[in-house]
Amino acid sequence: MLKKNNVPLIFSLLGGLILLFILAPLAGMFVSTSTEQLFETAQDSDVTESIFLTLWVSGVSTLFFAIGAIPLSYFLARSNFKLKKLINGIIDLPVVIPHSAAGIAILGFISRDSVVGKAASSVGLNFVGHPVGIGLAMAFVSIPFLINAARDGFEAVPVKLEKTALNLGASPIRVFFSVSLPLAWRYILSGLIMMFARGLSEFGAVIIVAYHPMITPILIYERFGSFGLKYARPVAVLFIIVCLVFFVILRTFTKEKNSRNA
Repeated sequence: MLKKNNVPLIFSLLGGLILLFILAPLAGMFVSTSTEQLFETAQDSDVTESIFLTLWVSGVSTLFFAIGAIPLSYFLARSNFKLKKLINGIIDLPVVIPHSAAGIAILGFISRDSVVGKAASSVGLNFVGHPVGIGLAMAFVSIPFLINAARDGFEAVPVKLEKTALNLGASPIRVFFSVSLPLAWRYILSGLIMMFARGLSEFGAVIIVAYHPMITPILIYERFGSFGLKYARPVAVLFIIVCLVFFVILRTFTKEKNSRNA
């Protein structure tokens, strides 16, 4: 039998091992990269262009798909129907299928032989090898994070508040924007950040849809395959630093916004 006083210590040790498992590889990568290598990498136009491309494509695709994902989340939170469990399962599917399979699925959806591809070709656009194709691949694997977070947020909003607003004469759309959305905003913002972050890290689906232009995860892979660990590692470290700074800013903004709304 474990003594009660030993349980926190054992749990702390086990938790410490998990944290060490997460931190040790990252710390080793940073230690093995000199400041000089980082500055040289930061001056490499291929690297900076790929980081910029990765950030803005993931950001734009997140905001674009949020237009439909947030209303869908509200519908799932407030509706009960026979196929609801099936719909929720379909939403989670991109998370569990191999990312190479996700890339093949997206490629078949936007290729020139598909309905979508033919429609795009008619206006002179080819999604394959294009930032739009990259954004679609990123969104496909990351949108479940936004939908699930937003659904949880709307489920946490008391239904009686919405009904009260309706009884006072507010329209359903006004209730959504003035009651439901503000109260679920923290969940939605967290989902947006998670979707954006997941898009930044995507590799398997994107490389099938668009090897060029190169987002940073593909550039890291290309540098590793062509030149080895020595040349790939500084790019990875720089990308991690940029992402870390970006997310600190986002989280700080989120915290300040929530404090003002509290």
